[in-house]
Amino acid sequence: MEVKDALIVIPARMAATRLPGKPLALINNEPMIVHVWKKACQSEVGPVIVACGDIEIKETIEKYGGKAILTDPDLPSGSDRVWRAAQIYDPEGKFNIIVNVQGDQPTLDPSHISRTVDALRDSGSNMSTLITPINNQREISDPSVIKVAIDFQENNKVATALYFSRNPIPHGEGPVYHHVGIYGFTRPSLKKFVSIKPSELEKREKLEQLRALTNGLSISAYMVEHSPPSVDTPEDLERVKMILENN
Repeated sequence: MEVKDALIVIPARMAATRLPGKPLALINNEPMIVHVWKKACQSEVGPVIVACGDIEIKETIEKYGGKAILTDPDLPSGSDRVWRAAQIYDPEGKFNIIVNVQGDQPTLDPSHISRTVDALRDSGSNMSTLITPINNQREISDPSVIKVAIDFQENNKVATALYFSRNPIPHGEGPVYHHVGIYGFTRPSLKKFVSIKPSELEKREKLEQLRALTNGLSISAYMVEHSPPSVDTPEDLERVKMILENN
């Protein structure tokens, strides 16, 4: 029998700047956070909890039969919320891997969670994530699409991420990769990560994964074929509604 040592945590809070209350935005008559929770459960890599900063989210998840943990709404980041919820849910540290799944990706492929866990286990890195090739110039020049400098060996789908940026990297001919916002952490690495102050590169690029790299934490990345769209604006929400209504 396979031992499931991974814990999936979905951080969510109501106070989103561009789309307030987005975790409870309805898509096909169900709140967005419920769509994400269901996809995470379908991955079957371990238990799923929602780390929420608001009682409305907790009550919604529990209404659907899920597990939600209320955390301090003033925690500085989703990673801090994930760590706090993991401590409450698993104070004895039985789960060696903690996966941070974004609460605003309702079209998430459940297999992406499995790939994140596999990349962490197989690589021996401190952290893992996903990337996908960028196939159009607009995304390459769009600063909201996070790019990754990485060197894949032939026929290998896992490699170590060298740098993340909002600018196109690396320079020159060749593929450009888009970072998919999901993270796997070893438990000690997540504990270390949330204890470190934001680095100057993190503050400059506004990318918290650079805190990990500048403090010696390695990040392995698994290449997948596509990236689920995130919901940050009302326009994004309408786009995702159309995707899910047509599936």
